Formats: sequence, structure tokens, C-alpha cells
Amino acid sequence: MNKHRVAVVGAGAFGQNHVRVIRESPRAELVAVVDSDPSKAEITDWRKLAGMADAAVVATPTTTHAEIGRGLLEAGLHVLVEKPVSHDLETARALVESARSASRALAVGHLERCNPAVRALREIVTVPLFFEINRMNQFAPRSLDVDVVLDLMIHDIDIVLALVGQQPEEVRAAGVRILSQKVDIANVRLAFPGGCVANITASRVSTEKVRKLRLFQPHQYVSIDYAKQEGVAISVGDNQQVSFRPLVAPKREPLAAQFDAFLDAVEGRAEPLVSGEDAIGALTVSLEILAKIEEHGAVVARTLEQFEQRT
Repeated sequence: MNKHRVAVVGAGAFGQNHVRVIRESPRAELVAVVDSDPSKAEITDWRKLAGMADAAVVATPTTTHAEIGRGLLEAGLHVLVEKPVSHDLETARALVESARSASRALAVGHLERCNPAVRALREIVTVPLFFEINRMNQFAPRSLDVDVVLDLMIHDIDIVLALVGQQPEEVRAAGVRILSQKVDIANVRLAFPGGCVANITASRVSTEKVRKLRLFQPHQYVSIDYAKQEGVAISVGDNQQVSFRPLVAPKREPLAAQFDAFLDAVEGRAEPLVSGEDAIGALTVSLEILAKIEEHGAVVARTLEQFEQRT
């Protein structure tokens, strides 16, 4: 079997993870690493990949995703772009249209879709009624070009949208800046037309790392731990007996599973696991959340100003 020639654009911390996974894959050959910093890669211009590679992973800053992704697609490469797909809807839609016009696969790296616990959860979902999700990170000087919503929370937004199968009809959100110039901690309430509600909290200024999702549906409560790739379903039968059933989730590195799914799409054997359209859905909700956070911030600012005037 001929191996797919794959390049990685962006040699930062996460780009290096992609480099490792490609090198370990029996289905691919790493042909180039590209970075604007010549100390990190021999190739500094992604445009040189035309004719050199069949596919590329784009792991550059979010604001460059659409430009680089479109250029690669138009040059005939299949593209896996890191999440979020872009920083705004206009460029995200242009990226998706480029993939359509070029008849090339475009996949987006919403990595938690490949988490074995999430895959096991999707098999038992019936009618989601309520989500409680917490995603917390210790502070690190990475991905500070975007806020915590586009950095961390968007993972859980994507999962909720995939499980509910609808866009929310109401968004409430609050968030604050702590250690960066962007929002570092946020809490969101999403209400869906079918009655489902999702409460999501994301923080990158926590003292610990937490990755947990709890889902409530008729007669059942399901809890998963993203980090441990484990889950349990707690059900109540007709006789009011409570049963505990671990979710069957054979463990595997999500990044390797994501790359295999991308190669399946490149070969035409499957649709991208997370398509550009899926990613636009998550981005749409994320941007609405950020707008609500700005509204909340303005209210808080007025309240503080009034307080200071009274004291």
C-alpha cells in the first residue's frame, strides 16, 4: 500500500504531537514540517508544499487557519485543520467552500470526538435532557491568541451539538479576564428547542486539570472522564432498581484515532469525522457566547462604576 505523503504546518507544541503521530502511522509518510520560525523547521513557507504532499495538518495560530487551509486545498492537498476552524464565520465559510470547490477532504480537529469514552457515550444516548460539563486547565502561555471559549470550551460545545443534534435557541454566558488579555474563565447555559439544557464551565486558570461530562436522559445518568477515557451509566429500571454499568471504551490515543479518520476521508472511505460544516456550527455558538460575555461585562462595568460613585 502506498503511504500518504503528509506535511505539518506549524511546529509548536501541538504541531509536534501531530508530527509524532504521522511518523508512527503505517499509512502515512511525513514529508515536511513547516514553520515561520526557521529554527523550528527547514521550510518556512507553506506554499512550497504544492506537489510535495498529498495532505497537510494545519496547526498554526487560529487567525491563520483559513488562509493557509484555503491555499493548501486550492493546491490540491487534503487538509486537517486544528480547532477552531477559524476565528470568524466569514473566513470559516470560505474555507469550507474551498474544500468543496477543490473536491478535497477538509476535517477539523475537534479531538474529543475521538475520545473512546465519548464514542461509547454516543452509542447509548437517547434523549439528552441536561448536561453539566467542566473543563479546567492550569494556566500555560499557549493559545493566548484566543479566549478560553475558542481554546477549551469549544470542545464541549461540539460534543453537545453532536449529541443533541440541534443548535441552541438561547445562550446565556459570563466570563472574565484573569491572567491574559482574553477571557480566561467562562460559564455558559445553552437551551435547545427540544428542552435540553447544557451548563458548561471552562477555565484555563485552575489549580488542577479537570475534564468531565455528565449527561442526564430518561431513566439514566451518564458520567464520563475525558482524561481517563472512562465512563459509567447509572440506570433505573421498572422495578426502581439502580444499576451501574461501565462504558466499554477500549483506550486509544485520540490524536492517532483522529489521524486515521482523516486518512479514511482522504481515501474516500468515509466522511470527515468532524466536517467543516460541523465546525462552523460549533464556531457559531462560540461566537454567540463571546457576544453574551461582552454584554455581561458591560453590565458588570456599569455596576462597578455606580458602586465607586457611591463610595
